[in-house]
Amino acid sequence: MHKLETHLIKLCKKGNEVAQMQVYNKYSQAMFTIACRYLSEEDAKDVMQEGFLKAFKNLESYKPEATFGAWLKRIIINQCLDVLKKNKLEFEAVEVSELQITNEDNWQFDNAISKQEILFAIEQLNEKHKIVVKLYLIEGYDHQEISEILEIPIKTSRTHLRRGKLKLQDLLKTKYNEARY
Repeated sequence: MHKLETHLIKLCKKGNEVAQMQVYNKYSQAMFTIACRYLSEEDAKDVMQEGFLKAFKNLESYKPEATFGAWLKRIIINQCLDVLKKNKLEFEAVEVSELQITNEDNWQFDNAISKQEILFAIEQLNEKHKIVVKLYLIEGYDHQEISEILEIPIKTSRTHLRRGKLKLQDLLKTKYNEARY
């Protein structure tokens, strides 16, 4: 972490409002963008505000082994998931006995498909699959982290990811085939 950032965090821990405003200004746009991946713009604004308040209140628990941005991102994502859970999104254990594990790292898409089309297709997935795909593919969390964030077994995370990936591939194949004819 940069010396300036370390100094800012120390000042924030002491309740320095100018330092808190500087930290907010530095991270707010990135955190808002992350929140918008999961929620409407209006809810994302609320979540971001609540997330920063929670972060400043719990700064003592921040450990510099992770970057401050990564720590804050985790708080924002947890706030988003709290909102989704309040809206009755429940992650239950999924029966996994008949599923084969596929290569999760193989996210190859046809070169003719744009990143925007992939992101649009992700939005078409059912809510549970969409969240796991976003946490894995966009945020870069592994199954252990997703399991902790969503409070689900690792197997359930893998299952939601696999089903989301298959559906995403179907959506993109359909889109690509429509575009060719």
